[in-house]
Amino acid sequence: MSSLDDKVRDACLASRRAARAVAPRRSKDKDAALAAIAAGLEASAEAVLEANRLDLDAARARGTKGAMLDRLMLDGARVRAMASSVREVAALPDPVGEVVSRTRRPSGVDVARVRVPLGVIAMIYEARPNVTVEASTLALKAGDAIVLRGGSEAERSNAALARVIGDALESTGFPRAAVQVLPFTDRDAVRALVQQSELVDLAIPRGGEALIRFVTENARVPVVQHYKGVCHLYLDAGADLDGATKIVLNAKMSRPGVCNALECLLVDAADAERLLPPVARALAAAGCELRGCERTRALFPDAEPATADDWGREFLDAVLAVRVVDGLDAALAHVAEYGSGHTEAILTRDPEHAERWRREVDAACVVVNASTRFHDGGELGLGAEIGIATSRLHWRGPMGLEALTTMKWVIDGEGQTRG
Repeated sequence: MSSLDDKVRDACLASRRAARAVAPRRSKDKDAALAAIAAGLEASAEAVLEANRLDLDAARARGTKGAMLDRLMLDGARVRAMASSVREVAALPDPVGEVVSRTRRPSGVDVARVRVPLGVIAMIYEARPNVTVEASTLALKAGDAIVLRGGSEAERSNAALARVIGDALESTGFPRAAVQVLPFTDRDAVRALVQQSELVDLAIPRGGEALIRFVTENARVPVVQHYKGVCHLYLDAGADLDGATKIVLNAKMSRPGVCNALECLLVDAADAERLLPPVARALAAAGCELRGCERTRALFPDAEPATADDWGREFLDAVLAVRVVDGLDAALAHVAEYGSGHTEAILTRDPEHAERWRREVDAACVVVNASTRFHDGGELGLGAEIGIATSRLHWRGPMGLEALTTMKWVIDGEGQTRG
């Protein structure tokens, strides 16, 4: 075993011990720790921003720009928003101890299923320093310990945030090891982390395709994938034009670099002549580059020719693939072939088409007559999320507090024995 493997194992062992200390803590204790984290973020904003400036300077020197730079950047408003989100998590109901079901068996014993902490979570992510705070606070509220491995591009920012969180934990009587940011940013550290089968209960990778594949192929612990968001929106024949324009613009251009942003627009050929040109003009006027199939370019010649690689691609930028399809069946087939299981939307006035979309599309979230941007933990009432899972086990969609817990059976009897 290498020296790096030993160091990662030692960190995970410390997290396992911390998890045992955190799990039984009362809600008010956990909320006090979260309040201290929020206050620490505000008090240490200048130090956090200085660390982030160094990360940004290094990223720009490497040629990073666009959505990736935006994900990395912190400013005063974003630090305040992080502190606010920590307080929002503290205000959420504590899932630990919730009795999910209770029955009395014929033997006379009472049987309950109770929600309990998951244990030790490994979070592997890229670029976004806000994930350091969001993942840590959600894990703590759920009674878990967490080991975070951020990307090298945010190394200084994550270290500064880890100091704030660690100081807050110590000041409120929690073990500092309940939240650890690994100082190792190479892929060997990821491999070592996701192979700690005796110490880590769940790995959550959140980032690019290469990272997700690496974690999945090397893990010896359960993995919930937070894969790319190749989100489609299908304009059905007869869709309202004004509503379509508004929703498409929101889905694509409100924040092009996020995982629930629209990446491919599908338009029914039966109504494409009415729908596509005005929607395309509105997108182009907003600064969006369109890459269209031949039928798209016949209706909107300013679109660039789409290549085979543009279908199923997560652009994370003001770029949109556009395809004219022959009706609902063709739209469903396209989504089945190129979708990533994240978010798929339809705009339609046909109730039967809407119901088929709900029933037949295989994704973490299906949307009818609304923007793909609604697939978000806050918008769905979870309060906060650690990310959006696109795998099927053990969770799918936004991972809030409930997703960071598991169940145990509790049997209460009065001396019964089994016959």
